[in-house]
Amino acid sequence: MNSIIEGALQRKEAAAAQAAKPDLLLLVHRIPYPPNKGDKIRSYNLLKHLATKYRVHLATFVDDADDWQHVPAVEALCASSHFVKLDPLKGKIRSAKALATGKSLSLEYYRDADMKRWIARTMRQQGIARVMTFCSVMAQYADDFPAARRVIDFCDVDSDKWRQYADKKRWPMSWVYRHEARSLLEYERKIAGDFDASLFVSEPEAELFRTLAPESRAKIGFFNNGVDTEYFSPARSYENPFAEGEQALVFTGAMDYWPNIDAVKWFAEHVLPRVRAAVPNARFYIVGSRPAPEVLALAGDAIAVTGTVPDVRPYVAHCVAAVAPLRIARGIQNKVLEAMAMARPVVASPQAFEGIDAVQGRELLVVDAPEDYAERLIELLRTPNLAMGPAARASVERRYSWSAHLSPIESRFEC
Repeated sequence: MNSIIEGALQRKEAAAAQAAKPDLLLLVHRIPYPPNKGDKIRSYNLLKHLATKYRVHLATFVDDADDWQHVPAVEALCASSHFVKLDPLKGKIRSAKALATGKSLSLEYYRDADMKRWIARTMRQQGIARVMTFCSVMAQYADDFPAARRVIDFCDVDSDKWRQYADKKRWPMSWVYRHEARSLLEYERKIAGDFDASLFVSEPEAELFRTLAPESRAKIGFFNNGVDTEYFSPARSYENPFAEGEQALVFTGAMDYWPNIDAVKWFAEHVLPRVRAAVPNARFYIVGSRPAPEVLALAGDAIAVTGTVPDVRPYVAHCVAAVAPLRIARGIQNKVLEAMAMARPVVASPQAFEGIDAVQGRELLVVDAPEDYAERLIELLRTPNLAMGPAARASVERRYSWSAHLSPIESRFEC
């Protein structure tokens, strides 16, 4: 009987503690679960942290049919939540109209009347005075609440990413991307001026935006990504996914994302042939969901394209080196931090290394020219660097704790 009474009291105390938390609206451009790619890792950890401090009311889109199964896991962290299916066809039609009228394609792609209605009703009914926005495209849903304390996690300077795309593409896409870079930057600057704080994924990313929006310099800050070092641990046992005798080089990431597509194509064309000429049993594994047709076309004797895998860790754990040859990158690359946490040597481009606090040459390798990239990999394939992996893991453990990085956020909601 006593245990029943104690259990009831504990539940009552827990409910009272939850009710005592202030309310907060969280706006995320796609469901923050599962944490299996860069932005979802960041948004999931942000949601988990905020749920310890606030009654979170979440509004988010679902852009992958497979993600609907994860709705209950997200709901468990929220006081209330609203999930809207993102229709790519309708989004593209809205974006095409935006191009004709001079508006941002990204903003129109994510415009949804049902989302707007739920947010307005929830803000009114719950008396919410704090709004956390994740990604610039979701800020449009906070525009109607200037009295609230509004904070945005831009993550990256998305407008600059579009500028980089434009530099890599031919006309007419170069023209389209430059239009988006200009129109989105205009909106980003408006947000930064209107909101109480603008946060980014790293100090270099924040400093870039300070140069683009100098009028809002005082309100611009950052918090670094973290890594779940218990999950990404070399101490666990992983079955080897590679064939006997293979020396695997691994790239991980969403393979419908253009910077990742560009990276693996560049590596396959300019680096891998040099490596294979010196080490014939080297094989390049491209590990990630939804590979684009041009990625699938790379598959052959020298290259394996896995598509979606249930767990990327076995591929990283058993590779000779993880490669991150990105030529376009914004913010912190989780793929680099996760491979470092797994105590594997990482060979990254300067763009992939940007914003990461690590010692070049000791904790990872940073190279640019294809011949230098190939040379470093050949060295690793012939003579494994046994010290680099443990040094990389120790670095991540010291510098990339989610709890430490997220703890200052709630101060942004205080006047």
